[in-house]
Amino acid sequence: QVQLVESGGGLVQAGGSLRLSCAASGGIFSLNTMYWHRQAPGKQREWVAEILRGGITNYANSVKGRFTISRDNAKNTMYLEMSSLMPEDTAVYYCRAWITTSGFSTDLWGQGTQVTVSS
Repeated sequence: QVQLVESGGGLVQAGGSLRLSCAASGGIFSLNTMYWHRQAPGKQREWVAEILRGGITNYANSVKGRFTISRDNAKNTMYLEMSSLMPEDTAVYYCRAWITTSGFSTDLWGQGTQVTVSS
């Protein structure tokens, strides 16, 4: 019943910025660690960034210094601020989260949002 929905993807020029959102909804639950992953055509899905419930963050080396992950626990929403975008950032970006509902924890994925960076 709990769902993750990404939004904010689109087309942007190299060097530009974009802000992605991931909203969780669908009942009584708590969000634990949340993650962003991405998958480019013909490539494996890769981990991009993560944020713990308390706000501690970690980033892949490929995006460190350019991307910023954040969350608003009151709104059950996670964000990814992307700047200095490059064509190699083009991918479908997926939201992932560990949620706790009815006393059980489950790994949940969103459907993804397309980010295209033009040169």
